[in-house]
Order: sequence, then C-alpha cells, then structure tokens
Amino acid sequence: MEVLFFILGERSRDMSRNRKILVTFALVLSNMMAGLDATIINTALPAIISDLHGIQYMGWIVAIFLLGMAVSTPLWSKFGEKRGNKIAYITATIVFMIGALFQGLAPNIIWFITARCVMGIGAGGMNTIPFIIYSQIFKNIKRRSQVIGIASAGFSGTSIIGPLIGGWIVDTFSWHWVFYINLPLALLSIIIIALFFRIKETLNHEKVDYRGAILMVLGLTAILIGIQLLGVASIFITIAFVIVGGLMIFWMSRVESHVDDPIVPNRLFKNEKLVIDLILFALLWGSFVAFNIYIPMWAQGIMGLSALIGGMTQIPGAIANFIGSELEPLIQRKLNRYSIIGIGTIAFLISFAGLYVAKQSASYTFLLIMGVFEGFGVGICFNALSIAVQFDVEERDVPISTSFAYLVRILSQTFMSSIYGVILNIALMHGVKNSNGYITMAMMNKLSNAADAKYLPKDLIPEMRRIFFSGIHSIMLTAMLLIVAVILILGYLFRREHTKKLS
Repeated sequence: MEVLFFILGERSRDMSRNRKILVTFALVLSNMMAGLDATIINTALPAIISDLHGIQYMGWIVAIFLLGMAVSTPLWSKFGEKRGNKIAYITATIVFMIGALFQGLAPNIIWFITARCVMGIGAGGMNTIPFIIYSQIFKNIKRRSQVIGIASAGFSGTSIIGPLIGGWIVDTFSWHWVFYINLPLALLSIIIIALFFRIKETLNHEKVDYRGAILMVLGLTAILIGIQLLGVASIFITIAFVIVGGLMIFWMSRVESHVDDPIVPNRLFKNEKLVIDLILFALLWGSFVAFNIYIPMWAQGIMGLSALIGGMTQIPGAIANFIGSELEPLIQRKLNRYSIIGIGTIAFLISFAGLYVAKQSASYTFLLIMGVFEGFGVGICFNALSIAVQFDVEERDVPISTSFAYLVRILSQTFMSSIYGVILNIALMHGVKNSNGYITMAMMNKLSNAADAKYLPKDLIPEMRRIFFSGIHSIMLTAMLLIVAVILILGYLFRREHTKKLS
C-alpha cells in the first residue's frame, strides 16, 4: 500500500490521493481481466468445442474476439470524447460483461461466437480507455509511466496464471464458469469508477461522423478476415479481402478530410513523430507475439514437456516485464526516448538472436533466460511508446492516438500470427513430403500435445521434432528481422539527431 501511495502521490485539484488509488486499482483490474481472458480460454477450448460441437469454428473463437477489439477501439475513444471517459469505460465494461454472460449461457457454437464478438467489443474499450484516463489524472510523466508499468504487469501476471485458473475451473466446475468469473470483477471495477472517478472533462460536441465510422468498421473487418484466411483459404481470396478493406479505409480517409470531427483525423499521419512511434509499436509487437505463441510450443513439441511446463516459459518474461516497466520511469530523466527504446530493443534482439542461433538440443533453462530478455524489452518499450504516442500529439488528440496505437498493436499481432502460421505450415508440409509417407500432418499435429505424442511411433519422433524445429527456427529468424528493422530506424533517428546538433 505504501508503494501505491508513493506512485499515486501526485496532487490534483480534481481528485484526492485516495481517490486516485481506488480509480487506478479499478482500471488495473480491467487490464487484469483482459490478460486473464486472453489465456484462460485456451484451457477451456477443448471442453467448449466438445460440448458445443464446433471444432470447425475453432479458429474463429480466437479471431472474432480480436476482430471485435480492433474495430471498436477507435470508436470507444471517440465515445469518450463525446460522453466522457467515465461513461465510456463503464459502458464498455457492461458490454464486456454481457458478452461474458452470454458466452457462459451459450447453447450452441454460433451463439457462443456471437457473444465472444460482443465481449471483444467491450474489451476494446476496457483496454484503451484506462490509458486515456491515466493521461488525465497523472500529468507528471514519471508518475504516469509507473502506473502504466503496474497495468502492464497486471496484464502479464494474469495472462500467466490464466491457464492454471482455467484448468482448475474446468475440472472443478465447468467451462461456463471461465466466463462467469469476469462478472464480479467487472462489476467491482464499475462500482469503484462510478463512485470515485471525479474529474472535470471537456466534452466534444461536434457532429458524429457516422459514415467514417461505418467505413472504418467495414474496412478493418475485411482486412482482419483476409489476414485470418492467410494460409487457410486461397491466396486470391485473402488478397481480395485485404484490397476491399484497404479501399474502404482509403474512402474513409477521404471522408474524414471533409468533416469537422473525424473518427481518425488525417493530421495524425502528418505527425512524423507519431508515425514513427506507431511503426516501432507494430514491428516490436509483431515480433513479441512469436515468443508468446511458439516458445511454449517449442517446450512441448521439441522437448516433449507438458502444457503446464510449456506455459511456464512465459513466467520469467512476465517478471522481467514488470521490472522493465518500473525501471523505465527512473531512466527517463537521464536518457531520451529513443535511447530508452534502444535499450529495450537490444534486449529483444538478444532474445530472438539467441533463439535463432540455438540448436534443437537447447535446454529449457535457455528458453527461460531468453524469456527474461524478451520480457524486459517489452516492459521498457511498452512504457516508453505508450507515453510517446500521448506526448507527441496535441491534447485534443491524446484519446485517439492512444486508441490508435492499441489498434496498430492488434493488427500487427494478428498479421504476424498469420504469417508465422504460414511459415510453420510450409516447414511441416515440406518435412512431411520428404518423409516418403512415413510422417503425416495428423501425426505432426499430435506432436505438440504431450498426452497425444506418447502414442506416436517412437522411432519417428526424432525426425518429427527436427521438422517442427525447422519451422520454429524460421519463425525466430522472421521475428529477429523485425527487430533488426527497428534498430535500423533507431540508427537513422540517432544519426539525424547527431547531425542536427553538429549543425
């Protein structure tokens, strides 16, 4: 409690220190729910699929949640401008609760997927509006960085324990309670915000740009569907969806240039610093997702460990994430923004370069150590860039720049997840083809599940693991190249800054 009093000790004419503590707790709770929901469902998926007979829709259970978050994120920030961030947060959390409730009550898979989309829409507001509120109640950048670090740690911590809680709930009760658990937490957060969030907000009373909003939703939906179909449907179908989505976004940009209050102002893209921030976010988070998805698979498929042990590869990263998040505000006054991001990027590079050069015989301890570097890089860079996207714009654009940065991260992770999936599938198909019929894709699918792998032919397992490793090896190379791109951008920025000083 003393730590919270220190971090939240900044005085404000609008909110007392105690109110700040309570409001921050409620908002961090929303980040924790987001982290919990992101991973807890993975444990419940087999039971859900079995009960609702929906194995053919398995991919959409994950994709529809991301889709709901992506298309709603900029709209929630605009809603906050119109009605106030307090009302926007409460509304988003209620939508999240409705989605959670109806997922638990779902009698069939279509009902379930529809409710999951609703939950994703609510999550889009729950995940972004807190960061906008932080900018309102913490004008001191160091204080705000520390609070963002706590929120990031809350997300990381619950995302780690999510599978453990999910497994216990499914075994003890039923998969329905995986969603019901959100209801009391969300309700507590709503009550605290309703009672204690007191700050004067300047509302935007301009006419709502409905046409721009519709075009944005349709465009993002088409692009995300196209990305999800990558490697599953014909490449021409994927390209068609992306082109249609791109045309709608272009049409939206033309509409936005002629309205008084655009959903996403074109002036944001004329802001060089903000554009650089968004590019760095996209590249770093595109690589970050490779570790989250494929290192547990490395532990299970290549090392033959259980799902629980595989999931534990994320724990050192979560701890290092918290350390990096809390360290970043301390070095703000000594180093400039890009130097701080450079430190985080070097940590990223050590992690992915290490994973790329590692042999198939690499130990479990090695994966944990690489997780430390990856998590530290995430903590440092997330804090620095989250502050940057708010600092680099006019005060009126803070809400949309914050939500747009979140949208960029979702799109980047979704796109790169699909790319990594294609890379892995190509490696698996190539390995299966060269096995002369001894190894099948069905056998490769069982390799990453320790419970199923024990039934595979023991003499073929070494070759199957070699095939699997070749795919993960290529994924780590791709992620490393994204980090190299970040280093090149930072190098250019450092050089330009040095040239300016000399002149």
